Amino acid sequence: MTKILVTGATGNIGRMTLNHLLNRVPADDIVGLAREPAKAADLTAKGIEIRQGDYLDYDGLVRAFEGIEKVMLVSATAFTDRNTQHENVINAAREAHVQHIVFMPIIRKAGSDFMLPQVTEEDRFVEEKLKSSGLTYTLVRHPPFLDNVELYVGGSALEAGVHAPAGTGKAGYACREDLAEAHAVVLTEAGHENKSYSLYGDPAVSFSDIAWILSDISGRPVPFKTVSDQEYIANLVSAGLPEPAAGFVLTWVHGVNAGEWEGKSGDMEKLLGRKPTTPAEFLRASYASLELETES
Repeated sequence: MTKILVTGATGNIGRMTLNHLLNRVPADDIVGLAREPAKAADLTAKGIEIRQGDYLDYDGLVRAFEGIEKVMLVSATAFTDRNTQHENVINAAREAHVQHIVFMPIIRKAGSDFMLPQVTEEDRFVEEKLKSSGLTYTLVRHPPFLDNVELYVGGSALEAGVHAPAGTGKAGYACREDLAEAHAVVLTEAGHENKSYSLYGDPAVSFSDIAWILSDISGRPVPFKTVSDQEYIANLVSAGLPEPAAGFVLTWVHGVNAGEWEGKSGDMEKLLGRKPTTPAEFLRASYASLELETES
């Protein structure tokens, strides 16, 4: 039996990946890593073993990886010491005789000099460490999340319109559930060793496209309004986001407008064996959920 461990078990991507693994292999073959295992009680109830571990506790990681063959390394949070944390996981995995690490860097457009602070360089660091580690690896590169579109467009787009700095670039957003399912496929199938996948969603959409989709979903006009960078940040801050976080979101929006994630590889569809969730499908489901919450 192959034991598979997923780090970040109590986070969005980690928890979703573990749940998708349950659809493919017995629970006895699945392990989650969490700083606070008590927060993963729902996973424990499904038969998944949860081990305590922290990216900054090297010895604890070595113990947690005992008997594990494959590790899904869920990226550490931006604006923490990501290099130390990720390097600890790689080195501990090697010491514990793990065979294969799957990692989720951001997609980088070929030839682009676009840089996401605390993301781009740190992802490159991990890739270099993995390739020189002697471990088998797979890179499952992520585009921006569909789940974050509501934040990118101002948080209350149905009422106030889509607000974003001017630009016509598009992004092949993917939803976390589809990405997590793709992770589960890579973790449970052979043939993905030392490969890299770019998990674009389809179709790619611009911010004006999102306004059109929301108009169609809601049955009323949702305008696209261009704003300055300063206005964009001010809008997010007024909605409750701290200014440094708002500036970080703005950098993602600049990347979308520059077409940084406008590619189309087909990797997601090949791994899933189906079309990925479209922006219209995702936003329609999100809008329906909001309607139900309002009615209740």
